[in-house]
Amino acid sequence: MKLFKILAWSATALALFVIVAGAWVRLTDAGLGCPDWPGCYGMATWPEAPEHVDRANAEWGHLRPVHSGKAFREMFHRYLAGFLGLLILAMAVAAWRNHRSVPSRRADPSAAVPLVLPNLILLLVIFQAALGMWTVTMLLKPAIVTAHLIGGMTTFALLFWLSLSITPRGSVPSLPARAAHWPVIVALTAVAIQIMLGGWVSTNYAALACSDFPRCGGQWWPQTDFSEGFRLWRGVGVDYEGGLLDQPARVAVHLAHRIWALVVLAAFAWLLIRLWRAEDLKRTVPVVIALLATQIALGIHNVVGGLPLINAVAHNGVAALLLVMMVYLLDKTRLRPAERR
Repeated sequence: MKLFKILAWSATALALFVIVAGAWVRLTDAGLGCPDWPGCYGMATWPEAPEHVDRANAEWGHLRPVHSGKAFREMFHRYLAGFLGLLILAMAVAAWRNHRSVPSRRADPSAAVPLVLPNLILLLVIFQAALGMWTVTMLLKPAIVTAHLIGGMTTFALLFWLSLSITPRGSVPSLPARAAHWPVIVALTAVAIQIMLGGWVSTNYAALACSDFPRCGGQWWPQTDFSEGFRLWRGVGVDYEGGLLDQPARVAVHLAHRIWALVVLAAFAWLLIRLWRAEDLKRTVPVVIALLATQIALGIHNVVGGLPLINAVAHNGVAALLLVMMVYLLDKTRLRPAERR
C-alpha cells in the first residue's frame, strides 16, 4: 500500500508537469516539431548535430524542415508522457497483484488498493498516446488536439482522485460540508467545460482574436460566425498549424470562452457561499478565491498583453490546479465507502 501511494502521488505530480510541458510545446508552435511518431525524423531523440540535421532534412524535409529547438521540445514532452505511462502501468500491475493476494487483504484491509480506477487510467493513457500520434499525423487537427488536452486534464484529475482515495483523512465531513457536494459538482462541471473551450480557443489560434478587454476589437459584440467556429471536423490532410478560421469564426470561439467564464463565476459564487457555511471547509475558501482570481487575471493579460508565453503556459497550469481543487472538494464533501458503515 505504501509503494502504491508513492506511485500514485508521484504520477499525479508528473501529470501536472506533463500538462504544463504540453502547453509549452503547443504555445511555442512545436506541436509538429517532429513530423513522425513515436520517433523524431526517424531518430529516438531529435536531430541536433549538423550531420543529423542534414540527413533528416534530406529524408523528411519535404514534410517539415528540421527546427532543432521545436524538435527538442516535442520529444521532451513525449519522454515525460512516456515516463508517466510507465508509472501508471506500475500502479495497474500493483493493483492486480494486491487484488490477487486475497488472504493478505483480509488480514489487513488497509493494505487493499483500488483495482478498477488504476486500470481505467491506464486505458486512458493508452488512448492519450494514440491522440498524441494523431496530433502529429493529422497535422494539429483542432478536434484531436483539444481531445488530447482534455485527456491530459482527465488523467491528472483521476490520478489526484485516486491519490486522495488511498490517503486517510482526519475526520468525516460535517453535514454542512456534505450539503456543499452539489455546488462542487456544478462548479467542477463549469470548470471542465471552460477548459474544453479554452482548448478550442488555443487549437484554433483564437486567443488574440480579440485584442482588448472587456470589449472585443472596440465593440461589445463584433461580427461572429459560431457555426464555422465550432465546426468540429474538417478534411484530413490539411495542415492546421496557425489555424484556418477566418476572423469572425475566431472571434466567436474567443467570445464563447469569455461568456462561459461568467457561468463559471456564478457557479463559484454559489460554491463559495456554501463552503463558508461549513466550518471544516472555511479554510479552502481563500485558496479557491486565489486560484480563480489568478486564472481570471492571467486570462485578461493573455489578451491585453499579446499572449506572452510564460503567462499563457501559467494559464494552462492554473486551470489544471483549479480543476483538481474541485476534485479535492468533491472528496471533502462526500462520505467515503468505509465511513458509511
